[in-house]
Amino acid sequence: MKTKSLLIAARLSMIIGLMGIFISCNKSVLKDEDLGPYNIDVTLHTLDSKGDFNAGYGFIKFRQDPDTARIITLDTWVFNLAPNHDYILERAVNPITDNDCTSTSWLQLGKGLVAQTIHTDFKGDGMENLFRDITSIARGTQFKIHFQIIDASTLATVLVSDCDQYTVR
Repeated sequence: MKTKSLLIAARLSMIIGLMGIFISCNKSVLKDEDLGPYNIDVTLHTLDSKGDFNAGYGFIKFRQDPDTARIITLDTWVFNLAPNHDYILERAVNPITDNDCTSTSWLQLGKGLVAQTIHTDFKGDGMENLFRDITSIARGTQFKIHFQIIDASTLATVLVSDCDQYTVR
């Protein structure tokens, strides 16, 4: 009987110990600087897609690392576009007071100051890791920004994004 009580007490102690370990472990929580206008997930769509699943679309993972170099990474994916074809990512910025992103001053993006095309494969999908150096822009500066993907041959707009706000970190 005494060994059975010791066995139950040992099991109970082990369960309580394991619960303490799991409850007290350090949980990662998003900090305020990780949220908001520093990092944007941008969705690109055709001008007339309206639920058409065969229409092209894209995604930009816009990230500003909290470093002194102030490099924005623009990991860009496109899907369901013309196969084996080249496209270019462009952006236009607006003052923070312009909620509609009316600017048409498009800048071609790429690897720093060198424009880089996004080449699609035989299925019409493509991916390119792009970046932009914004060291010359003061920290805390706010903009409205929108993106478009254009055909590298015809310069016709293929995909567009909505208007997003960002702040230079």
